[in-house]
Amino acid sequence: MAVHIVVMGVAGCGKSTVVEAIRDALGYTLAEGDDFHPQANIEKMSAGIPLTDEDRWPWLDVINAWMVARESLGENTVVSSSALKRSYRDALTKNLNVFFLHLDGSHELIAQRLAARKGHFMPPELLPSQFAILEPLAPEENGVVVSIEGNVDDVVRRAVDAVRAYEAKQAGAEAEAQAGAQA
Repeated sequence: MAVHIVVMGVAGCGKSTVVEAIRDALGYTLAEGDDFHPQANIEKMSAGIPLTDEDRWPWLDVINAWMVARESLGENTVVSSSALKRSYRDALTKNLNVFFLHLDGSHELIAQRLAARKGHFMPPELLPSQFAILEPLAPEENGVVVSIEGNVDDVVRRAVDAVRAYEAKQAGAEAEAQAGAQA
């Protein structure tokens, strides 16, 4: 069974950096969630207008369909997606087992990083709206929180270690299931 990772969090938390690191360290097939946004969403965000749930549902469905297609090919995937609400994460897990890495940091730290970011359509003015709707991972959700404190190498190491631990857990569960089926 393939492993599917969604790196989640508010804008500017480092999702793109972490998905690239997971791809490079573990050989996962990567998708940048922003690439799945329709032009209307990009224009809306570029104008400083927060997306609504209605704007997000088709985008989330396309990301889910991409992961499901890769599952059928047996590919491990890593994708960035804000996945700020539980309902958004539920949409991403439709017909699929997904592990979420929530990149978490203070509003101040993320605002500093977002202000320093160049060439992205998401303006720093939308950060408060993202924090306002953020629903942290619930204990029963499949995922972990990864702190973005420290330097990029620290964050990447924590994220890759979390994926490796999840892979090991999944491999153990599959081995148990196979042993039970043979008994």
